[in-house]
Amino acid sequence: MLDADLKQQLGAYLQRVSQPFELVAHLDDSSQAQEMHGLLQDIVALNEKITLRVADAAQDASDASIRRPSFNLQRTDQPFSLNFSAIPLGHEFTSLVLALLWTGGHPPKVEPAVVEQIRALGGDYHFEVYMSLSCHNCPDVVQALSLMAILNPRIKTTVIDGGLFQAEVTAREIMAVPSVYLNGQHFHAGRITVEELVAKLDTGSAAREAAQLSARDAYDVLIVGGGPAGAAAAVYAARKGIRTGIAAERFGGQVNDTLAIENFVSVMETDGPKFAAALEAHVKAYDVEIMNRQRAARLIPASEPGGLVTIEFENGGTLKSRSVILSTGARWRNVNVPGEAEYKNKGVAYCPHCDGPLFKGKRVAVIGGGNSGVEAAIDLAGIVQHVTLLEFGEQLRADAVLVKKLQSLPNVTIHTMAQTTELTGDGNKLNGITWLDRRNNESQHANLEGVFVQIGLVPNTEWVKGTLELSKHGEIVVDAKGQTSVAGVFAAGDVTTVPYKQIIIATGDGAKAALSAFDYLIRTPSAH
Repeated sequence: MLDADLKQQLGAYLQRVSQPFELVAHLDDSSQAQEMHGLLQDIVALNEKITLRVADAAQDASDASIRRPSFNLQRTDQPFSLNFSAIPLGHEFTSLVLALLWTGGHPPKVEPAVVEQIRALGGDYHFEVYMSLSCHNCPDVVQALSLMAILNPRIKTTVIDGGLFQAEVTAREIMAVPSVYLNGQHFHAGRITVEELVAKLDTGSAAREAAQLSARDAYDVLIVGGGPAGAAAAVYAARKGIRTGIAAERFGGQVNDTLAIENFVSVMETDGPKFAAALEAHVKAYDVEIMNRQRAARLIPASEPGGLVTIEFENGGTLKSRSVILSTGARWRNVNVPGEAEYKNKGVAYCPHCDGPLFKGKRVAVIGGGNSGVEAAIDLAGIVQHVTLLEFGEQLRADAVLVKKLQSLPNVTIHTMAQTTELTGDGNKLNGITWLDRRNNESQHANLEGVFVQIGLVPNTEWVKGTLELSKHGEIVVDAKGQTSVAGVFAAGDVTTVPYKQIIIATGDGAKAALSAFDYLIRTPSAH
């Protein structure tokens, strides 16, 4: 099942297993079951502490909750319930490796406070997480819920490959992954960290976090946002020996949603989640206070020269600093037509790599003719029945090599001068798209099951509107040094007016903003 290289790598990891455990397989006569059995046999052959048992098919048949093929991870000395109704390869191979290690007693790389918080959760929770093996957003969720099941015997987690159990996906009308159900009810869609999951279950955590934030001493430099710009700013500020903090809603920011990175000079090839993890690891190598899961809500400028700038967060907590660097980045732009909000995750999607496999054999549309849109259409064409691509302008804006590839595909229809006017549905899920042909002002409609929106980015600046000068596009206006319209407040990366939204440009911006903030500090006497 596994090739020689993967076996060697997995064998090295499994040397860290210290406690014996069992893999219990629930198999049927399908080819997928044979593939799963082969994978499990490869695993147990690599470590004598891991054994394999194939459950009796008759007993399985008497339990309607058992999916086949699937397998459980079990320890006799520590009861818990973790089931993979999947063959976790592709993006989920790391999830499998971590589940094996954690089951075998290897400690997770999670803050001890979070571990204790998971163990202290009361109530009974049965999570079902639907994923696809090509989804780069899914592993974080799968790993978080797997860890929670291993740490707390009252939490049960079932990981389900939507492509393997298509009937369930259809019955539950799941049209985006990761999709999480709790005790049979829909609980969450999209990426979420273990800390965020625990916070949703532990209702008192927000108030505790807010109090902890507000109790912190003032910083010399406070960075808001943990993407490439924020990470670079934190490293450069910390190297100056000044008190540095970074508050981020999600460390890595939008980089986490990027599949392949091949243009960051000196790094030949990586992917978004790996790059985001490397950013955080680099910041952690310095004396920087990191505050994750913090969404900024308001900026209050200093009341006097050299005074403290205040950042208020949505949980009610506040942080103060002599200087602030804003690097809150950008998010996918909505098309803003009737039906988009109503059918989000019910046919309207934004990540073709994540959700594309859920539309296998179906008809979809892509809105946007830039590189992102054309790449999405090319990828989807290999999975779905037909792709309709709509571009507002007179011609596609993607690189010529991508356009040529798209035009060669037999199951793609391209419409330029097309203005999307409505995404239609039956009240439960999407069923079509309507657009205006700008050449003759005639309305056109296509019946389909999915729409992927790929029309660029919008800066995350709503919370500073009216406080900082913004461009007509909502970007923070900065000068050559990253200074904003408010003294002591700097900005960097995709959230600013700096042209060309690229990772490498954002990191340079972050470094520049940190150096500018340091220059501001040494030239501005403190008012406190």
